[in-house]
Amino acid sequence: MANLMTVEVVSPEQVLYSGEATMVITRTLGGGEIAFQPGHAAFLGALTENHTRVFLADGAVEDIAVHGGFVEVSNNKVSILSDAAELGSAIDIERARIAKERAEDRLRHEHDAEALSALGRAHARLRAAGITV
Repeated sequence: MANLMTVEVVSPEQVLYSGEATMVITRTLGGGEIAFQPGHAAFLGALTENHTRVFLADGAVEDIAVHGGFVEVSNNKVSILSDAAELGSAIDIERARIAKERAEDRLRHEHDAEALSALGRAHARLRAAGITV
């Protein structure tokens, strides 16, 4: 179908999603959120920690916490190659909340890249799990 594109979201451990979709929204490093739809121009970008959404043909949305990596778009295909990623439905919400609190506490005392990254991962997990942060 002309209104669908192929999408693959993979991490070193597994293929999280492989199939067709109508749209993908993800977040690039320093560039903010970006949406890809069928026929999108070729694109290559680095990803930051984010809540990626894959919109399926039946109207459902596959929520995925993506923790860095790259997105490539070409020939009506979106490929997300993530450093680490988790399906929203598989996220341990309590563990993500604890990680968020730990990162926030650490940032109260000192600002460092590791704590900011941990907070970004926790936010991505919670958003992908459907929790407002």
